Amino acid sequence: MAQVKNLMAEMKLVGMLAALEETLRQAEAESLSPTEVLDLLVQAEYDFREKKKVENKIKASKLKLKPEIEDFDFTAKRTITRTQVKDLYSLNWMGKGRVVLLIGPTGICKTFLAQALGLHACRKNYSTLFLTITDFLENLLLARSTATFLKYREKITKPDLLILDDFGARKFNSTEAQDLCEIIEERSMAKSTIITTQLPINHWKEVIPDPVIADSIIDRIKHSAITLTIEGDTYRKVLANKLAKEKNLK
Repeated sequence: MAQVKNLMAEMKLVGMLAALEETLRQAEAESLSPTEVLDLLVQAEYDFREKKKVENKIKASKLKLKPEIEDFDFTAKRTITRTQVKDLYSLNWMGKGRVVLLIGPTGICKTFLAQALGLHACRKNYSTLFLTITDFLENLLLARSTATFLKYREKITKPDLLILDDFGARKFNSTEAQDLCEIIEERSMAKSTIITTQLPINHWKEVIPDPVIADSIIDRIKHSAITLTIEGDTYRKVLANKLAKEKNLK
């Protein structure tokens, strides 16, 4: 037994090793055949590796939160329905080069929804990367100044899902805008992107000063984008209302 465990550890069969003793106990109690024992051990190894794969994808995603879609507050008065969220949660738009635009004021739960979708995508075995637009632009600047731009560009274009949070938080210069345009173009072939923003797409020229590049970015996005404009109660207002109700019940 010790030799078998050592061999499993050496071969990095961690799932099998963890399940070995319990599987042998089950085999004895239920008179399992050798084939059934092998099936259980192989399944344990497969399950372990799949779980580890998902954990690695979540870690690599750089998601700042780990929100569950079930925790989205539908009691708040907002112009977004369960059906719309369910459609996004199906991930049927993934892998088709589609952009999801989540538009609305601060505190309306755009980022919460975007990260919940990112977490769900990781669990469905999609590679995901979350970046605030400020981080995205600062990383672009650093990559250009250290001659690592092509490596960074590959990092941005490679994930199945890219989440750019708070687009419009700062203005683009011409080089940054051109970089964004090329990244969106490259991803439009088979990769999907979520963009959260306070700016409706027809106002994006306010933060992209070059009108030609702005038109190019807008044109690449608007015709195939899934656009949800969310209005209504902000998170702070919802929280205040809940606290007020709890206070009144006391």
